[in-house]
Amino acid sequence: MTDPHFTPIRPFRPGAGDAVVLTGADLTVEDVEAVARHGVPAVLDVHARERVQEARDVIERLVAEGAVVYGVTTGFGALADRTIAVADVERLQENLLMSHAAGVGDPLPREVVRAMLLLRANTITLGHSGARPAVVDRLLDFLRLGIHPVVPGQGSVGASGDLAPLAHLALPLIGRGQVEMNGQVVPARVALRAAGLDPLVLGPKEGLALLNGTQLMSALGALLLSDADRLVRTASTISAMTVEAMLGTDVAFSAAYQLARPHPGQIAVAAELRGLLRDSGLQASHHASAHKVQDPYSLRCIPQVHGAVRDALDHLRRVLDIELNSATDNPLVFPGGGAADASALATGGGLVISGGNFHGEPIALALDFAKLAISELGSISERRTALLLDPHLNGGLPAFLAPASGLDSGLMILQYTAAALASENKVLVHPASADSIPTSANQEDHVSMGPIAGRHARTVLGHVEGILAIEALCAAQALDLRLAGLPGVAAGTGAGEAHELVRSVAGPVGADREPGPDLAAVTALVRSGALASIAGPGMASGI
Repeated sequence: MTDPHFTPIRPFRPGAGDAVVLTGADLTVEDVEAVARHGVPAVLDVHARERVQEARDVIERLVAEGAVVYGVTTGFGALADRTIAVADVERLQENLLMSHAAGVGDPLPREVVRAMLLLRANTITLGHSGARPAVVDRLLDFLRLGIHPVVPGQGSVGASGDLAPLAHLALPLIGRGQVEMNGQVVPARVALRAAGLDPLVLGPKEGLALLNGTQLMSALGALLLSDADRLVRTASTISAMTVEAMLGTDVAFSAAYQLARPHPGQIAVAAELRGLLRDSGLQASHHASAHKVQDPYSLRCIPQVHGAVRDALDHLRRVLDIELNSATDNPLVFPGGGAADASALATGGGLVISGGNFHGEPIALALDFAKLAISELGSISERRTALLLDPHLNGGLPAFLAPASGLDSGLMILQYTAAALASENKVLVHPASADSIPTSANQEDHVSMGPIAGRHARTVLGHVEGILAIEALCAAQALDLRLAGLPGVAAGTGAGEAHELVRSVAGPVGADREPGPDLAAVTALVRSGALASIAGPGMASGI
């Protein structure tokens, strides 16, 4: 379950850093990444614990009264008309976890599983799921101790929640299924015994409280957004290198011009480019009579294209800010009661309402939009790479940036790879949410396919990281050649810093050599966020 984005988990040491406190109301994308990738501990807020217990009390009263409640004293899905005897309500929850653990495919990366554990705990923390506080505690125990359920990546249609993946996530709580611990995959009972934990015995409603919800697609979305935030700033930095190498003009990035069409992302990207090109000797060298009136679109329209990507990602952030702190279970418990109606079951000061908050359509649409947007970063980057390599378009640089072109092919084939990745993305960005296949004997007759959108978005993002790494290699080589012909001239402050950073991991290309090591090193640099930092702070800071 290796994952290129994962940072090894730090052991939990009290006082070593701030914990993420789960209240059910204010979890952020940044919190998810901190816990999932960097091992920051998560704890349950004391007031939230009381709220969780109040919801649990409602469920226990309903069972004691013999009430008919979906998923508590009835079957599930199309079996909702089957009443379950009170003596069997606990067994019902265990059966639910076992029967729904029908996922297939490669296991999800560790970081995604950790994000799912955190999000599942947070949604119960809202106090509408009816599970005991002990269930939240055990989910957080798994995070603290590094017990990671093995969760197959495929099998959710994203409507009754991410049922199959969440069943695999929950099975180890009761000592079933498999987990990854300390790099080894072992039976859950073995891991629990090693950690000094007993398997949970689920009470009424608790299996359903663990399974209903959008935690897989939300986990994929949160981690995707963290990476995409860095990627759009990385794209600004790399494209600034290309502008310099191509002797492109910065006039089209002027603030006055951008404010004439004030999309927030466009304005932000143009501001980044102006900063990256600040104090550029290359810009000064051709702002006189040889100054170009217009550059190709892949240079001139960087703010418009990259900015639209950023605006699409801002939409995903708005959706996630709500979704991460929402109750996506079914039925939902309202301990404070309210105005009961025909759709609500009232009991002793509380309400239980069965609805559809588990349907993943909001996150599915946002993920489809995000993956389309991210793919555009790769599409326009590949075109900039093509410009850099083409001797008819690159402003006098040698063909394919080979000092001895002909004998050497230079960086020619890197553009082929970028084109292949960009083309594959065109298939992956087909909207998963446009499809629906009914399930559960047509009881669940419209589904979101949000997890598919999330997995494809993750793949698209990885492809774009590779495409941008290729552009960075080509832009660095082009800058080497350009600056060698202009003694005493330097690139803009940010573009120059990026050039040096690329050269710190991949040297200039003279005679032909295998490009694989250079490409791997620069791709790792892209993923690290170091190039993004040159452009400025991320979207969470308001840019």
